[in-house]
Amino acid sequence: MQLILHPMNGDFKYMPALRFRWLTPLYDWLIRWLLPETLFKRALLDQARLQTGEKVLDAGCGTATLTIMAARDCPGCQLTGVDADPAILQIASRKVRQAQLQNITLLHYTSHQLPFPDGHFDKIMCSLLFCNLLPEEKKAVLTALCRVLKPVGELHIADWGKPASFWVRPGFWLLQAMGGFRTTGDLARGQLPDYLKEAGFSAINTDKYFNTWFGTLYLYRSRKQN
Repeated sequence: MQLILHPMNGDFKYMPALRFRWLTPLYDWLIRWLLPETLFKRALLDQARLQTGEKVLDAGCGTATLTIMAARDCPGCQLTGVDADPAILQIASRKVRQAQLQNITLLHYTSHQLPFPDGHFDKIMCSLLFCNLLPEEKKAVLTALCRVLKPVGELHIADWGKPASFWVRPGFWLLQAMGGFRTTGDLARGQLPDYLKEAGFSAINTDKYFNTWFGTLYLYRSRKQN
């Protein structure tokens, strides 16, 4: 079953996908052609190793590409996709209906205080979420994710980080110019692991990465601190 909710009184302003509203309908096409989307999202799912019966959150789900891949990989999981952008969620809703998947719920929510009880999810995934958030918003979101994750749960992230090669640095400058230096500057300095630790996560792994035309995408895997 699929459900989209529209709560009021959000506590932050979201950035539209690809920054400009007129680009939203082109989001899937552009991401598919400009980035190795299937490759890094497949690697993220392989890392997460979803299991039947698990409750899984896709935070900042966008058009639900990763959510749908996860639902197909693990039909016995309960997938929840959350995003602050109602326009992008309309695209996600259409894609989920076309895929005829019954184990996905889509939720529109514009607050850092996620509407789930403490320790609700077994796994949380985030793909290209934090590059759209200011540093203080990154920290608030990570704190909220830590709260709703089970003590033995895992957080899996795919996002931009410090360029791993001189040759990808110019492309990342272009990405920053388009998306905003204020939201990506800390990622370029490699600060996301520091934010994870501040929010209550430990066992942070960043061994896997992908060099692209627009910078280096890292995979992070972390747990709650004991």
